[in-house]
Amino acid sequence: MIPVEEALSRVLALARAMPVETVPLAQAAGRWLAEPAVARRDQPPFAASAMDGYAVVGPAAQGAEFTVIGEAGAGHGYGGTIGAGQALRIFTGAPVPSGATQIVLQEDVARAGDRITVQATSHNANIRPQGSDFHIGQRVDPKRLSPNDLALLAAMNVPQLAVRRRPVLAIIATGDELMMPGDTPGPDQIIASNSFAIKALAEAAGAEARLLPIARDTEPALRAVFDLAQGADLVVTIGGASVGDHDLVARVAETLGMERAFYKIAMRPGKPLMAGRLRGVPMLGLPGNPVSAIVCAHLFLLPLIRAMLGDPAPAPATLRATLGVDVAATGPRTHYMRAQVSGADHPVITPFDQQDSALLTVLCAANALLIRPLGDGPRRAGEAAEFLPI
Repeated sequence: MIPVEEALSRVLALARAMPVETVPLAQAAGRWLAEPAVARRDQPPFAASAMDGYAVVGPAAQGAEFTVIGEAGAGHGYGGTIGAGQALRIFTGAPVPSGATQIVLQEDVARAGDRITVQATSHNANIRPQGSDFHIGQRVDPKRLSPNDLALLAAMNVPQLAVRRRPVLAIIATGDELMMPGDTPGPDQIIASNSFAIKALAEAAGAEARLLPIARDTEPALRAVFDLAQGADLVVTIGGASVGDHDLVARVAETLGMERAFYKIAMRPGKPLMAGRLRGVPMLGLPGNPVSAIVCAHLFLLPLIRAMLGDPAPAPATLRATLGVDVAATGPRTHYMRAQVSGADHPVITPFDQQDSALLTVLCAANALLIRPLGDGPRRAGEAAEFLPI
């Protein structure tokens, strides 16, 4: 068995950056920007009014009077110049006319016909300078694009983006005992559940996931489903990666040319994890127990997908909290315990009593994995601990 850190390093070494494609801005949400995007204009592109009011040559003292000579609105500027004693009715977002240095708020003046009188003074010019948000040439560097990023890029007048192609993930569940949801299982069968969590996790990370038919416990059946995975950028098997007589994944994959990176990790749950390269693409063999498969997906599959998309820091990001209860020594494997974290300012983490790797209900109740390092001794409530949000 190898440590988790070494296993992750070997998994990430399998990653190859996905090719670049160009997509419209409207289709770029959640995509990984592959090349810097550069602003094509200033924002705002002109000095703009920050308020509804009157543009004047300021500062405007209390009691000062001005003659209103025109009006400007968003998208409708005023072509003239404002001189001393003159005012322009102006609305938020409108270009500030030449000569004006202050916007007097509309609630701070009294108007009679074309004359206004300042009733309250302000030290705020209420003008947004040209380029105060960003300038021509400012860059958005490669990252995963959020909705806020799309607003920024739209304002930069960038209509298309160079992004990494989404990796296509082929998911293969294995085992005679499995049936799909909605089917009628036999007396010795269970419903395949892991595939749906793995698919959802992969898609949330930016991949496209395909559920292939369940591979039965024969070499011809498993080989046939492996053939269906050709063309995918990443192959994930679930179950069949252990050492039992019916655990055929490694055996069949090796007959198809798999180059194994490792097998078995010093962790729980999830010891029988396998990784390698099959037909030129990465392959992960996840354990069959539901919690083991999903925990391993958080620790290894998601970082692999992020690396393929160009994330320079794809490893899981851990946080720290205070233990809410005493915890026992870990022994020879790192233990990822399902747990609840509560409290925003001073988070406290409490692992569940039941940690059986088949209990999906406990996993659904958890919002974190408490990380108990390999070989660590018992810890008391109140001590600091690391956790991985899930």
